[in-house]
Amino acid sequence: MAHRPDPEITAIAAAPPPMRTTRERHSGILLDKLSPRRTWHRPARTRLAALAALAALAAASLLATAGCGGGDGDGAEDPPTASASNAAGVLGPKAPAQGEPVRIGVISDGKGAFGDMSVQFAVADATAAYLNEHRSGIGGRPIQLVTCEAQADPSKSVDCANRMIEEDVVAVVLPELTATDDVWKTLHDAKMPVMLFGASSATLLADAASTFTLGDPLFGRVELPIELAKDAGTDKVAAVVIDVPAALSLYDTIAPPVFEEAGVELDVVRVPPGTADMTPQMQNVAASGAGVVQIVGNDAFCISALNGLRAVGYQGKITVIAQCITDATRKAVPGDVLEGIAMAAATPIGTDNPSTRLYNAVAETYGKDIDTSTAAGVSMFIALAGFQAATEGISPDAITSEAIVSTIRAMPEKELPGAGGLQFRCNGKASPAEPAICVRGGLITTLDAKGQPAEYQTAGASPIED
Repeated sequence: MAHRPDPEITAIAAAPPPMRTTRERHSGILLDKLSPRRTWHRPARTRLAALAALAALAAASLLATAGCGGGDGDGAEDPPTASASNAAGVLGPKAPAQGEPVRIGVISDGKGAFGDMSVQFAVADATAAYLNEHRSGIGGRPIQLVTCEAQADPSKSVDCANRMIEEDVVAVVLPELTATDDVWKTLHDAKMPVMLFGASSATLLADAASTFTLGDPLFGRVELPIELAKDAGTDKVAAVVIDVPAALSLYDTIAPPVFEEAGVELDVVRVPPGTADMTPQMQNVAASGAGVVQIVGNDAFCISALNGLRAVGYQGKITVIAQCITDATRKAVPGDVLEGIAMAAATPIGTDNPSTRLYNAVAETYGKDIDTSTAAGVSMFIALAGFQAATEGISPDAITSEAIVSTIRAMPEKELPGAGGLQFRCNGKASPAEPAICVRGGLITTLDAKGQPAEYQTAGASPIED
């Protein structure tokens, strides 16, 4: 969850002790390959399906108003700018939606106590406009968004879910939410189809009725740190996780037995949101002997954690999720810490590629002043554009919640918009024990000294069978 950090987070230690060089600290981080995914076992309830072998890594480890000119007085329009012309090419031919709108719900935290995710509403509006003009909306009919701001508050989040039911939307699209489980349960009990950018709740992932998630929850937060630990010859990983249910759910349920079977100890360090100085917690991490530190939180949280690790002279490997790294992080964390960090991502944000070119073109053409550098905006784009792609072919005369579920379940495998070449299919077979999952694998990269990603590569992906 990306937002601008409080000013005091930017300088945690006035005189940090020296660290080893980046080359020394991250030696071995460019793995020749990650070992094949295993068949993990979970206590009592389910068994994770065998996951696909990870692809070889060449140079990366892990972590996303335009318009015409006015007339000149004689009725002629100014020629389009180069950027406008390029955007038009990226967006593709126009195929406008027509007829009665289809109401789709969108819930985002928006502006909450711990961050500002309001970019997601601007991106949702821009994405819907693009889909309506270039992708024929839903079943040829225009998408009409019904939005609600949850403000990272569980009670307001449930209120938003109830509003979607009252507003008679046919489906709800969710990016990241602080209270994902609360929102999902309310919608699920009402038999409302839900498509999420990503989720890690075991109960949610086990739903085969009406839930679809566009991310592989094990890839970046479980499998990558395990492989990094094995590469480093260490048997302990410390996961520094923001203390909110949405972030901790995976570590409370699915992750522990996976780490145990892999022979790697997992130490979960829960840190409250808004903790400006994590030096005490990072001192404990460094003293614990953890050879890999994984950081899961928004940019302000990660700034505090990374600067805390620097302050205590931590010399092991570091891996983060994409939401950790924003322009704020790059300004607040020294380059000797950023360089070599492994980042897992669901979108190739920060590099020039077809996915980011499409996202940028949508933001520039249909939005206004959208910050395209944050992962929060891209997650909204992927969730809504992915929902539209999954429902292609639905009959315009029968766009109901039931028809949406059956159409998504029957979709063929196709490329997930904005996701750097990742494929998705929601037939329940990407991970049979977690039928809500629609994607296998993810993207991996390493950061340079400026905190910018190298070229992303897909890993852990394989075709999702019939």
